[in-house]
Amino acid sequence: MLDRRGFLRGSTGGVASLALGGLLSQDGFALDRAGLNHRPRARRVIFLTMAGGPSQFESFDEKPELTQLEGQPMPASFTDGQPIAQLQGFQLKCMGPRFPFQSWGESGQRITSLFPHIGGIADRICIVRSMHTDQINHDPAHTVMNTGTSISGRPSMGSWVTYGLGHGTQDLPSFVVLVSKGGRNPQPISTRQWHSGFLPGRYQGVQFRGGSEPVPYVGRPPGVDEDAQRRVVDTAAALNGLANETLRDPELETRVRAYELAFRMQTSVPELLDLSDETDETLQLYGLDPGAKRDFQAGTFAANALLARRLIERGVRFVQLYHRGWDHHNDVDKFMPICAGLTDQGAAALVLDLERRGLLEDTLVVWTGEFGRTPMVQTNKGGPGRDHHMRAFSLWMAGAGVQGGMTYGSTDDLGYHAVENPVHVNDLHATMLHLLGLDHERLTWRYRGRDFRLTDVAGRVVHEIL
Repeated sequence: MLDRRGFLRGSTGGVASLALGGLLSQDGFALDRAGLNHRPRARRVIFLTMAGGPSQFESFDEKPELTQLEGQPMPASFTDGQPIAQLQGFQLKCMGPRFPFQSWGESGQRITSLFPHIGGIADRICIVRSMHTDQINHDPAHTVMNTGTSISGRPSMGSWVTYGLGHGTQDLPSFVVLVSKGGRNPQPISTRQWHSGFLPGRYQGVQFRGGSEPVPYVGRPPGVDEDAQRRVVDTAAALNGLANETLRDPELETRVRAYELAFRMQTSVPELLDLSDETDETLQLYGLDPGAKRDFQAGTFAANALLARRLIERGVRFVQLYHRGWDHHNDVDKFMPICAGLTDQGAAALVLDLERRGLLEDTLVVWTGEFGRTPMVQTNKGGPGRDHHMRAFSLWMAGAGVQGGMTYGSTDDLGYHAVENPVHVNDLHATMLHLLGLDHERLTWRYRGRDFRLTDVAGRVVHEIL
């Protein structure tokens, strides 16, 4: 007679394989739902989030008229009835761009002098100056940027992309988040910004941290060898597989995948972080010290940008980089150069590195904040700064069929409203999914009697920039 222990020992491979096989086969389900009805230009996304809201007036939206009105009252025709974050009750005065703009590349795109490296790739990027969003404070605006709505608990865009395309690797998470900081007031970013919401947990983002242990608890405990751990993983998979025959719980399938993935990451993560195969020239391109290959200068934006390239080379679908420190309510003259200095070279190097490796043609790179800043000065907390602004901000995109050397959309004379070709965050998401070969109106998940999608009930593909 076969006892319980013997049954599990003999069946772990079969049950675990069946559970994983069913789990993996479901990754193609979303493709049928979303309808790959056109040739995808992108296979993956690298989303660079400048958390805090970088000022468009000190980056990509030059406003000479605002300079001419420096120190004068902001015309009421722009601001009457408009939402304001921290300037309520203050006299609203104009403040022009604090740093000079110049023309870059053959396209002559106008970019501030604070971004010489991004200026150097001006012919490879499309600048969108007419972005707008729904929320005027950080966390809700991040929620809109990540989930398409300000309602907490919805799936993040990285989760939607992974659901739509399926997992591109079995050795690493398909959605990875990296965080760096530097500048003014590096506010925390809630982990729900990369949560899977009501989608199965296997589509959730995984944060890699700086330091020698980027993924906590993945390392093998002392005294446990590979064979012993393999037996534990197989037994857990078998038990969960048996339970799932009755329960049909997608989170049990997620648990099986998590055990298997953690086991494989014990090999894949150290290999990912080993920069011995990177040339000194590549490290210098990103602004990293070639003499410090092993410690990876962990946690810097430049290191995270290089890590993003290495992740997508290994099949990761969606990599999101956050740099915290762009909330410049005061001392924009001081903090804007700090943030630009920490991120400019790494962002440009990423685009150049992807291009020379043949990866830019099917990788979409997006650089954005959660909103922009006001054309009015804020002076109640030190040197001059800018308040939150939701009516207009700028971003840039590169790769995957996006037209380089192009500036799209514009704001009014003082940069308060997006007036020409306005682009909502939902439109950005629709365009991103389109480039990935996914129809944003058909990529849905039924939850509580309704079909939900990343673009909520809006969104249009901005074909003009493709």
